[in-house]
Amino acid sequence: MTSLTFYGGVNEIGGNKILLQDKDTKVFLDFGMSFGKNAKFFEEFITPRVSNGIVDYLTMGLIPDIPGVYRDDLMEMAGRKPENTDIDAVLLTHAHADHANYISFLNKDIPIHMGAGCHYILKALADRGARSLDSEILDYKERPTSEHRGEKPIPRTIKEFRTGDKFKVGDLEVEPIHVDHSVPGAYGFIIYTSEGPVVYTGDIRLHGTHPEMTEDFVAKAKEVRPIALISEGTRIADKEKEESEQLVYQQCSKTVSESNRLVFADFNFKDVDRFQTFYKIAQETGRKLVVKINDAHFLKYLSQDKHLNVPNIDDEHIVIYLPKKNSGTYSDSDYSANEREFLNLNNTWTADQIAAKENKVLCCMGFYSFTSLIDIKPKPGATYIHSASEPYNEGQVISSDRADAWIEHFGMERVQSHCSGHARGRDLLEAVGEIDAKTLFPVHTEHPDAYNKVSKNITMIEEGVKYNL
Repeated sequence: MTSLTFYGGVNEIGGNKILLQDKDTKVFLDFGMSFGKNAKFFEEFITPRVSNGIVDYLTMGLIPDIPGVYRDDLMEMAGRKPENTDIDAVLLTHAHADHANYISFLNKDIPIHMGAGCHYILKALADRGARSLDSEILDYKERPTSEHRGEKPIPRTIKEFRTGDKFKVGDLEVEPIHVDHSVPGAYGFIIYTSEGPVVYTGDIRLHGTHPEMTEDFVAKAKEVRPIALISEGTRIADKEKEESEQLVYQQCSKTVSESNRLVFADFNFKDVDRFQTFYKIAQETGRKLVVKINDAHFLKYLSQDKHLNVPNIDDEHIVIYLPKKNSGTYSDSDYSANEREFLNLNNTWTADQIAAKENKVLCCMGFYSFTSLIDIKPKPGATYIHSASEPYNEGQVISSDRADAWIEHFGMERVQSHCSGHARGRDLLEAVGEIDAKTLFPVHTEHPDAYNKVSKNITMIEEGVKYNL
């Protein structure tokens, strides 16, 4: 018997946690954070308490209460006895938090299968930020920390794959196939069960820089005639608009080439396609591309993957911005160990150095670096390019209003140019119709019924319900 149980991604965008069981084999397809559920109860100054382990997460329904799934140390903090796990693996589609972050809580004996590019991204994320309870994907420190002070992090078992690899997990054979998304190392899966193939899209698009990758996945999924298709539907009901990475390039290239002042670009640095767009623009307009010191970790790791064509941190077109820290004197002791490796590079610049050449730089630093504008002192007529999604919830609207206040204060012009990491509605409908699975399970969407246009065999899933295939 083969079954699917959905513990996340049900009538919401993100938070995917899908349990696939075939005979005695159990695997999770992703184990991500639900932004919607988290925002329902928590915000910046009211967050799940680290001192309570995963109790707050369990109590408020942010993670499913399933025996044998979670770390021994977190179970003990919850006043429960540790349990042996019967989960054989997690198959991770990509490195976005809504698919990956709650792996942090999982039992150390559960191996995590991920693409090589995904692994590089997660290494960079681990190096660039402070360790937190819900971002310990590759390794974790046992809690409470007071009882384990000085102990090394416990590494998880990470098993890398690339397109063309097939691997076995218990009774299952898994075939990962690359897809185009707004982060490298993104995959869909074809999972060969005792009842027939099950296909999981992960997150996909067909308007990015590599639509052929998603087309490969759709073609293979169609070929195997799946008994079930688990498909994302983030934008299934959105209003259609013209968008592509090429259009972003054209719009932003025009903006930068027409400016003789500072240009400040705001985008998610994990979006390597967007980084390469601005890198190309910087080269073509005779500017240096300025990146934050913690984003330099992405260049450090992703440049190691020959498939991504990402420049090294010492590339002649790259500048690493060195912000003032505690003493205000750029003392080595002010910076973390992970930052100090970049301090003495020839291409590390301070705010004064950037200000002296503001018409020769393209600062890819974003909203959370706005305080650097106080030090750079951009001349009136500078430009802020917002190359990310428009705000879609209350918290983001507040942040957007705050960004507008900074932009107005410094006399900057605001430009919006972006294309989504998720497929347009018509592309999703065409892909799902072409695959023509026996049963469709829509996830990662607030509008699963929109798939009625192309499929008569839709299961409107409920959270925690087991569906036999």
